[in-house]
Amino acid sequence: MATERQKEAARRNIAKARQAQGARAHGENVPRDSEGMSTAEKDRLADEEFAFPKERKEPLTDARHVRSAIARFDQVEGVSDAERDEAWRRILAAAQRYGVKVAESDWRDLFKDGNARKR
Repeated sequence: MATERQKEAARRNIAKARQAQGARAHGENVPRDSEGMSTAEKDRLADEEFAFPKERKEPLTDARHVRSAIARFDQVEGVSDAERDEAWRRILAAAQRYGVKVAESDWRDLFKDGNARKR
């Protein structure tokens, strides 16, 4: 359940987004707040550029996305352990490619010591 503070923050965010969307619709060049990937950019990626290609989850296009894929690894639902093994292999390869240091050698290590949600 959301607190009043969270609800108020959500209202402010929605109002701000509507204002920016309206300005963009009228031809203004309103920069995006985040440096993240847009949905259109994500849609143009090949399946092989995702940790979980079948689900098209967790793009591995730069160091920031690799770190995000590791942090969110436990949040991907509906995948088998074999798919997680393959995703971890892709994440480690991308981490090496972009110079991201990964302490865990196996994705199961992410779930030790209560650091990740129970699946």
